[in-house]
Amino acid sequence: MKIQSIYNSKILKRGLEFASDNSSLFVATASATFATARLGAILATPKTDERNKKYACMKALSSSLVGYGLMLFASLPIAKSVKNIDENPEKFLNPKTIDALKNGEKSLAKSSRYNFATQLFKLGLGLLLVLPKSWLTCNFIPPLMKKIFPDKSAAPAQTAHSSPPLAQDKPKTSFTGNLYQTGTEKISKLIGKIIDTKFVKKLSEKFADTNFEQHILSLTDVFATGAFIWNVQHNKKIEEERKKPLIYNSAIATGLSISAGYGLHVLLKKPTEKFIENFKRVNANSPKLDKYLHGIGVARPTLILGTIYYLFIPVISTFTADRFAKTGK
Repeated sequence: MKIQSIYNSKILKRGLEFASDNSSLFVATASATFATARLGAILATPKTDERNKKYACMKALSSSLVGYGLMLFASLPIAKSVKNIDENPEKFLNPKTIDALKNGEKSLAKSSRYNFATQLFKLGLGLLLVLPKSWLTCNFIPPLMKKIFPDKSAAPAQTAHSSPPLAQDKPKTSFTGNLYQTGTEKISKLIGKIIDTKFVKKLSEKFADTNFEQHILSLTDVFATGAFIWNVQHNKKIEEERKKPLIYNSAIATGLSISAGYGLHVLLKKPTEKFIENFKRVNANSPKLDKYLHGIGVARPTLILGTIYYLFIPVISTFTADRFAKTGK
């Protein structure tokens, strides 16, 4: 009875629906949630320079704040636009495209090809935001350090030139009512035209039944890490002696996270398949079953990578980065 209650959990279903409808924001929310535990893990790293640990903490905090803020702002129109296509595919997609994506299924909602095509835009948004996210993450580290871990030996900064509160830097949305709906319909038409292309249809045919969610997340992490490293190297406000530990920390954490993520995917394949079969059996009559299953496809790699990256790897990467930085001096 307890096991069945898990599959009937309203919280679980809402989370899966959220992951399906707005996968980019789901990933950002999960990252922000995990980040709190990551700060504690980093600070608990033994035999590591205290200042390096603090910088690693601020990098994690900055990344979470910036990532969530950007995704909240950018993903809502994309999620709404894709939902427009979900609800009225004939309005935005070519009939031949609909037939190709259905691939014998009764509806697009049940089609893995259609799910792949739409997730390209939801999860792919993270790739598009890599450069601004990396730049903002890097530039928020110094003010966060001054605010949370002030260097008592340094001269106090002039209040007139102090950094503005982070809340003032957050973009504000101005889309409301009919204007917002009109804007998302235009985006829906653009997305529909892209899905209509032979390129996207071929990609959907080839990769729909693969672990594409994890591939996209991993690719995003690689690009984000590369962009962050470049920004750290060229940032004049970050202390020079702290740059190498930050760079090594990011590279090591990403490498370990991706490697371990794919390893765990293989190990957890059978338990996950069993969970999905039980979930399908218990919720066989739910009209949102296909949406929940799509949500599992997004949530699984997100939680696997998040657990590894935010809970287990921070201690290893922070400790190792500190050693590499000292060796390279």
